[in-house]
Formats: sequence, C-alpha cells, structure tokens
Amino acid sequence: MQSTSRSRIEFRYRGTSHLIVAYEQGVRHKGETFVDGTCPSRLRDFSRKLTFVPAGHAYFEWHQLQAPARLLFISLDPAELDIQSAVTSPSGPLNPRVFFEDASLWSTADKLGLVASAGRESLPYFEALGTVLMHALLRLSGRADLSKPLARGGLAAWQRRFVASYIEDHLAEHISPATLARLVRLSPYHFSRAFKQSFGMPPHRYHTHRRIERAKILLERHALSVTDIGLSLGFNETSSFTAATVPPPSSWPQPDAGGWASTSSLV
Repeated sequence: MQSTSRSRIEFRYRGTSHLIVAYEQGVRHKGETFVDGTCPSRLRDFSRKLTFVPAGHAYFEWHQLQAPARLLFISLDPAELDIQSAVTSPSGPLNPRVFFEDASLWSTADKLGLVASAGRESLPYFEALGTVLMHALLRLSGRADLSKPLARGGLAAWQRRFVASYIEDHLAEHISPATLARLVRLSPYHFSRAFKQSFGMPPHRYHTHRRIERAKILLERHALSVTDIGLSLGFNETSSFTAATVPPPSSWPQPDAGGWASTSSLV
C-alpha cells in the first residue's frame, strides 16, 4: 500500500492469519497504532519499522501523513508456521509487537515485497523467502527484549540502519569493527559496545549470522553448489562454511530441552 494523501487513513484487521506490517517509509503528523496485548503507539516516524499481529488479535491504526507512506502487509498461515515451529521449537508464544526492529526479519520481508511482483519463474524463490521469514519470526518468541526500548548506549536509529545496510552489501568481505565505527563516527571501543547493545551480538557474529541467512536462501534455490555458495559469501573453504552453518552435536537441542533450535542447523 502506498499513499501520499494528507487525509485520515485507517487500517483494521482481525483474522485467522498472522499479519506482519513492514513500514517501508512513512512519517505522520498525527496518528496511533494499536494491537491487542500492546500499548498504543503514537510514534511519528515509523520508517523501516515492523508490527506483528498474531491471528485472532485486533489491529487498528490511523494516520494523517506528513510525508508519503509505503506499507507492506504479509499474511502468514498459522498452520504453515506450526510446521516450522515443530522444527525450531521456539521457547515462547508469538506475542504481538508494535514498531520493533529486527534486521533479519526486515531484510527478508523487503525481499518478499520485491519478488511478489515478479513472474511465476520467481515462485520457488518466493516460497523459500517465506520459509526464511517464518524462521525469523519464530526466533522472536525467544527474544523478549525486542518489545523493550533499546538500552542506553546503543546505536542511534540511523546508525543501526546504516551499519545493517552496509553489512548486507558487503557480506562476502571482511569487515573490521574499526571500518564500521568510522562509518557512524564512533570510536571502535564505543562502537563495539553500542553495536552489541543494539543487535544483541558482537559485529563479527552478526556479520556471520547474516552470511548464513543469505546462504540459506541460496541453498533453497538449488542454483549453486554448496561450495560455490560458500565461496560467494567469503568462506574460503567448504569446511569453514560447513562449520559456520552446522552447529556441533553438543549444541543440538534435546527432545526435552525446551529451547529453540537455530535455523542454521537446517542448512
């Protein structure tokens, strides 16, 4: 949905499917966003934010726009999500969330929006992205901190977006923390601490995580061999690629562990 109207715009939903709203851009002069189980938000600049509405929950928001808005609505079948849940064994329920940020979920939703308008030849890629999106969503159930404000000392919103975008564009390259720090005008020491507070992991681990997410998409397409995919993402040897994507047996979840299995173990 794209709108440039300055008149009041309303969205309402309550249904049997889960709903993800990806706000590609938008600034409102006035408005409010509400999902059952959350506090209403009057955030004005909601660009590159996400909202999750579980099936059966009421969703309502209204805007009087200050700048053009573009929203992407993604509907997910709970039955399909249950199938993926049986694999990942999430540690908690899928709770409603309003205006949160998650680099993995955003990147996948953004790709889905681009591929959705392509022809039938892109259907396998579209379905693979849908699977990756469900795994990213299920990981939220084990990360309750996403519904809380960022800790003090974390990166500013523009710094988080800039760093995440730079990493996505340079996945196959070695990126030092010093390089990223310079991009957002921070000292390497301050940057490393702020990055971990904002993303929940150090820069190198986040970079590797994003490589693996990209690898899973490529593997689903079956267009390249495992070796070619590893090399294209900066893994110089197949063994190092395998080591990065498959956790050791000691880290595999046990039937009664109650935790969630990393989606990287699916590669």
